[in-house]
Amino acid sequence: MLEDLRTLVEVESPSRDLDALRKSAETVAGVLEARLGGRTTLVESGGGPHVRWSGGGTPRVLVLGHHDTVFPLGTLARRPFLVEDGRATGPGVFDMLGGLVQAIHGLAGLEDRSGVEILVTADEEVGSHFSRALIEERALACGAVLVAEGAADGGAVKTGRKGCGTFEVSVTGRASHAGLEPAAGVNALVEAAHQVLDIAALARPEIGTTVTPTVASAGTLDNVVPAQATVVVDVRVESAAEKERVESAFAALAPHLDEAVITVKGSVGRPPMPESAAAGLFAVAQELLPGLEGRAVGGGSDGNFTAALGVPTLDGLGAVGGGAHADHEYLLVGSMAERARLVAGLVDVIRSA
Repeated sequence: MLEDLRTLVEVESPSRDLDALRKSAETVAGVLEARLGGRTTLVESGGGPHVRWSGGGTPRVLVLGHHDTVFPLGTLARRPFLVEDGRATGPGVFDMLGGLVQAIHGLAGLEDRSGVEILVTADEEVGSHFSRALIEERALACGAVLVAEGAADGGAVKTGRKGCGTFEVSVTGRASHAGLEPAAGVNALVEAAHQVLDIAALARPEIGTTVTPTVASAGTLDNVVPAQATVVVDVRVESAAEKERVESAFAALAPHLDEAVITVKGSVGRPPMPESAAAGLFAVAQELLPGLEGRAVGGGSDGNFTAALGVPTLDGLGAVGGGAHADHEYLLVGSMAERARLVAGLVDVIRSA
C-alpha cells in the first residue's frame, strides 16, 4: 500500500490542471489494473479524466473517490512523500489518495470482485460539476456507495455531512472622485459592507446553518469612489429546508444605497447528506469493526450527491489521519490494513444481501 501511495502522491494532480490530471488518471488506472486486474476506462470531461473500473457482473456497490487535490504543482518539491514515525506525509495522502489505495488493496484481497465498481473523479475539490451526473448515474445503478474520503477525527466514519455551497454577491455602484465629488458616486464598498452584515445574519448556528463571508474585493485607487465590489460567501446547511431558505434569502438581497445594484450567483450545490442514508451500512461497519464510531461533519463530499438520491451511503472509510488541505496533512500507517479490510468486509456483506 505504501508503494502505491508513493506512486500516486508523486504524480501531482491539482484541480483544473488538465495535463496534470491526465497523468494522474493514467497512473490511478495503472494501479487499479495492477492490483485488481481487468481494464479501466478513462471518462473524458471538461474537468479532467475520471477513472472507472468494474469487477463485472450485476453492479451492487460503488466505491467512490477522487484523484484531484488542492495543492498546486511544485508542492511535492517542498513536501515530498515521506514515511516517518508511523506517519505518511505528502500532498494528498489524507485527502484522499490514502483512502483510494486502501480501498483498492481491500478489494484485491477478495477472490470474487464481481458486482463492484470503482469511480475516481477529477474535480471533487472544485465542486464536481463535471462528474456529478456520472456519480449519480452509477450510484443509482449500484444501489450502495462506499466513499473512501478520509476519516473523521479518531478514525470515525462519516455518517452525515452538511450541504455546502458558495455564493458570490456583486455590487455595482458609480465611480467618482473621492475628494472632489464623493457624493456624485455610489460607493459599492459601503453597499458591500451593508450586504456583509445582512448575509452574516442569515446564519442559524443553533440548527447547523453557517453563512460565512470569506473573500471580499472592491475599488481601484485610493482617490476613487469604488464602482464595483464582490463578496464571496461559504454556506453550510443540515437540511433541505435550510438550503431553500438560504438560497431564497440570497435571491432577495436588496441594496441599501440608492442606485446600487446587487447581483447574486451561486447555490448550495451539494445537498445535505442525512444520517439516515448511512444508518444501515454504519451498523454493518460496526459489526465488522467493533468500537467504530460515526460522526456527522461539516465538510462536503461526493457522498452528498448519492445520499440525496436515497442511495445508502457510508463516507469517511478512507485514511485515518488529519490535516486535510494543509501543510501538516498526514496518514497513520498503522490503520491502513484495518481500513482496507473494512472496505472489503462491507463489499462482501452488501453483495450477499
